[in-house]
Amino acid sequence: MKTRHLLLLSLFAVFAASPALAQDAWPAKPVKLVVPFPPGGGTDLVARAMGQKLSERLKQPVVIDNRPGASTIIGTDAVAKAAPDGYTLLLSGSTSYSVNPALRAKLPYDPVKDLAPIAIVARAPLALVVSGNAPWRTVNELIAAAKAKPKSVRYASFGAGSGPQLAAELFALAGGVQLQEIPYKGSAQSTVALIGGEIEMGVDTVASVAPQVRAGKLRALGIVGATRSSLLPDVPTLAELKLPEATFDAWYALAAPARTPAPVVQVLLREVSAVMADAGLQAQLRTQGMEPVVIGPQPFRAQMESEIARYRALAHRAGIVAE
Repeated sequence: MKTRHLLLLSLFAVFAASPALAQDAWPAKPVKLVVPFPPGGGTDLVARAMGQKLSERLKQPVVIDNRPGASTIIGTDAVAKAAPDGYTLLLSGSTSYSVNPALRAKLPYDPVKDLAPIAIVARAPLALVVSGNAPWRTVNELIAAAKAKPKSVRYASFGAGSGPQLAAELFALAGGVQLQEIPYKGSAQSTVALIGGEIEMGVDTVASVAPQVRAGKLRALGIVGATRSSLLPDVPTLAELKLPEATFDAWYALAAPARTPAPVVQVLLREVSAVMADAGLQAQLRTQGMEPVVIGPQPFRAQMESEIARYRALAHRAGIVAE
């Protein structure tokens, strides 16, 4: 009888300490949302807007932890190596999930193995733009000029492996042309160069270029993403212009460390879905040129794997190397 009593106590202790029961109380403390960029950028904006609403629903603080550096690798790796308990999450752009793994031979993390996808929460469409004084008014005219004189069309990039570089090289491959890359530190510098005639073409976020397009200083020839932008609704996508191979999607997504318990992931997906349905949050993101979405774990993982393969092949063909 005594042995049976001890056995029952032991079993009770095991079940009481089991992750399954511990998950019932989640979240029991603040949740940390790691952003691998400095404060003030697009990723940080999405994280803070979503984090505030998520905190209200979870009844726990959602603390933004900015960890910039090494092209998002520092912050992403910190989450990949964090305890898989749902209290450390990652909000980052596609650079962390598909671009870096495709272009860098050595990474301290593997996004497919070391992260648990929760949801893609926003897309940030890119636009292909030229100067407002440029002679080209259509994508076909730009391609014709680039074919007539290879590498005469110079484009702005933000360095090897950056979104603008990948998008421009996808466009070059789809159009059968050769372009000349000119690196700049960021949007402000490249926009001034484009307006001033230092370069002929740029690929940047719609939010960055829309004011200059409306002012007539830049001309948007196409949207690089899969769908049109609400900020430039009259500008067709490159897919609509018969260049589907040039599509490049910039997006933001939420993930957790691999092996985060499934019930916790399910709660996060449910609450994130509710947050992203908030009309005020949607309006806030759209004013920044972003399109709010909710794409769950399985299609999120599928998109990540598909993009890694696609960008890796592109990098090989275009000779893009990111160290």
